[in-house]
Amino acid sequence: MITIKTAAEIEKMRVAGQVVAQVLAGMQRMVEPGITTGDLNAMAEEECSKRGAIPVFKNYPNFATGRPFPGSICASVNEEVVHGIPGPRKLKEGDIISIDFGVLVDGYAGDSAVTIAVGKVEPRVAELLQVTEEALLKGIQEALPGRHLGVISHAVQTHVEKAGFSVVRDFVGHGIGRQMHEEPSVPNFGRPNRGPVLQAGMALAIEPMVNLGSYHVYTRMDEWTVATRDGKPSAHFEHTIVITDNGPEILTLR
Repeated sequence: MITIKTAAEIEKMRVAGQVVAQVLAGMQRMVEPGITTGDLNAMAEEECSKRGAIPVFKNYPNFATGRPFPGSICASVNEEVVHGIPGPRKLKEGDIISIDFGVLVDGYAGDSAVTIAVGKVEPRVAELLQVTEEALLKGIQEALPGRHLGVISHAVQTHVEKAGFSVVRDFVGHGIGRQMHEEPSVPNFGRPNRGPVLQAGMALAIEPMVNLGSYHVYTRMDEWTVATRDGKPSAHFEHTIVITDNGPEILTLR
């Protein structure tokens, strides 16, 4: 069921969104060769403790197996698309890392992701990051009352494929509010005249996942980490937004 948020609920989501934005920005500043994904996770946990926020990914059950996610962030490196488990892995020059982070504050969720270059990366990889972030913003621009949700999906897919990249099909964005994952699903591909009609008060987490090569992915033996089948890099950008009568408001803007 799609829920329409009240003004009071939206204000609480703004608070949660800004916690996510600020902590994610802090992690982004930490990224450099030699740092571990576990270091980034520890920083996120410390900041959540300071801010009275619950890191919502921690112990989140796997939909298929029930296995709880062990980290407070998803840290996906290079060919890893989403749900990478943070740990002792050291980042090195030329890597890219996607950090996905979400919290609950006063009963409401915020969720955002960014992909960061570690030092200097290959030109086509840098383009992958740029195009994926642009696709996110183009999707957000289409989130207007009275339009079908498919306009968001179509805008993302069109921009990505025009640049010669591919959109992941197996994982999509989602509604958000009291729960991290609510209705509706927000695919990053599809036709503009499909899906529910957007209304003021709907909150969405829009999150293009874009591969340099094929869109095909698989889940590794750890039951969480999703990677590209061809081993080529993947990028992931995400914002939580709320639709208003005046257009979309980004709640996790850094």
